[in-house]
Amino acid sequence: MTTETPPLTGNIAAHLPRMAAEHPEHLAVSVQQPGGRTGRHVYATYTLGQLEDESNRIAHGLDRIGISRGVRTVLMVKPSLEFFALTFALFKVGAVPVFVDPGMGIKNLKTCLAEAEPHAFIGIPKAHAARALFGWGKPTLKTLVTVGRKLLWGGYTLDGIRLKESKLFEPMTPETGETAAILFTSGSTGIPKGAVYTHEVFNAQVEILREDYKITPGEKDLATFPLFALFGPALGMAAIIPDMDASKPAASNPQHIIDAIHDNDATNLFASPALIELVGQHGIANGITFPTLKRVISAGAPANNPSLERFAKLLPEGIEIFPSYGATEALPVSYIGSNEQLNDTAEATNNGAGVCVGRTVHGVEASIIKITDDPIEHWSDKLHSAPGEIGEITVTGPVVTKAYYNRPDSTRQAKIKHPELGIIYHRMGDVGYFDEQGRLWMCGRKAHRVETPDGTLFTIPVERIFNTHAAVKRTALVGVKQSGITTPVLCVEKNEDAGSLDEETLINELKAIGGKHAITKPIHHFLIHGGFPVDVRHNAKIFREALAEWAQEKFS
Repeated sequence: MTTETPPLTGNIAAHLPRMAAEHPEHLAVSVQQPGGRTGRHVYATYTLGQLEDESNRIAHGLDRIGISRGVRTVLMVKPSLEFFALTFALFKVGAVPVFVDPGMGIKNLKTCLAEAEPHAFIGIPKAHAARALFGWGKPTLKTLVTVGRKLLWGGYTLDGIRLKESKLFEPMTPETGETAAILFTSGSTGIPKGAVYTHEVFNAQVEILREDYKITPGEKDLATFPLFALFGPALGMAAIIPDMDASKPAASNPQHIIDAIHDNDATNLFASPALIELVGQHGIANGITFPTLKRVISAGAPANNPSLERFAKLLPEGIEIFPSYGATEALPVSYIGSNEQLNDTAEATNNGAGVCVGRTVHGVEASIIKITDDPIEHWSDKLHSAPGEIGEITVTGPVVTKAYYNRPDSTRQAKIKHPELGIIYHRMGDVGYFDEQGRLWMCGRKAHRVETPDGTLFTIPVERIFNTHAAVKRTALVGVKQSGITTPVLCVEKNEDAGSLDEETLINELKAIGGKHAITKPIHHFLIHGGFPVDVRHNAKIFREALAEWAQEKFS
């Protein structure tokens, strides 16, 4: 007899005790341990019952030392059993965990943590040492908890606060719209900003994973972005955490990912395009297959078609990769199956149409509005761009966050209020259009468009034309100033196996490709770059601002 899944409401952590009561022995978390291999990997695990018990014991300890409802709490703990137990405990007590990417840099970290105005800091000793050295979180910090051995900074240890005995902790029932967490953007496409998440947003994301991606109870998710593995208990899905630096997926050991999938019979893989590329190359070279995977979800940046084709060869027949479009502020927005992307839209992409990111998920509405860099206070149908015209992508729906924490100017720039309905539209910062079939196409970041005297060029349509050259790994369109006039320049990163093809020959061949398309004919300047800078979260978004500065120096 099966029980009907209740609607997802209330505290996102409340799904854990329900699932633990129904299936206490089911796997909840499996963390691949670092270190050398002697045969198979070792995994640290929690069953649902163990995760529920441990998070309860920690919740009682947090509440006792004043980390309770509304207390903003920085969490800097590596993906581990402690990370999961702590996060569920924080949600249970109603604290507001603050998540930041350590890879965003010391200066950005200090700025982000100052904006978050945290009252508590939970971290491993290395995080506390950096906090003390660089003054993170001053002057609002009052409570410190060390996961591990504390040194000179004082405060508590996790071992010291957790209850020794098992004791139920009833998850806090949130008010409508109450802040559940603050998730900082990576800062790869602008300053890092703290998106305010409510429990309603988390629950809506879980519903979409269940309904649109058809995730069912009993599955196992190989999660390379640990925070979203927290949805597992609500979906009845175990989280498998590989031995990798989540902030540097492109530098991961692909064999660790492969082993984690095989050792745990993973059914779902969530990975950035950089990881899809890395594991795909390694898998093809070593005859690897993934017979247990039911789907692969890719997010963080548009995946390129050769990478998708390569990885698809590792999957069982009929199993697809689903490139997903979204942002920290609104995730997910849309997705497309790899079969449709490779067979239906690839030719158009290679000829400058942009990248198709599919149809919107249920509950999310996307609109294309006229491009402007100015704030827009109120929504109006007059904002819409002409059908088929490239404009700015805006979205509304239950997964859309309503504000940034402590950044009113950024909120005003990114959010549009509907004057009658009271809903919020988020400006994705991307440009694109809808095709005749109602599919959304993405053409790059609004801020990266290159406005020349002859017209506006958008990054993705231009770059995907040049990316068809066999020796090219990727390209990046930037603008440089010459005598006050913007000139388009194409930065080129070669494939590692490009062979002996010299730069002059490659550039001449790229010029010949560009001459065949109206949108690329204006590009006459090409620069070969040794390796593009990329974002710190997914290692997939090109850091074009840095490339633009590099290109400008070449022309100075």
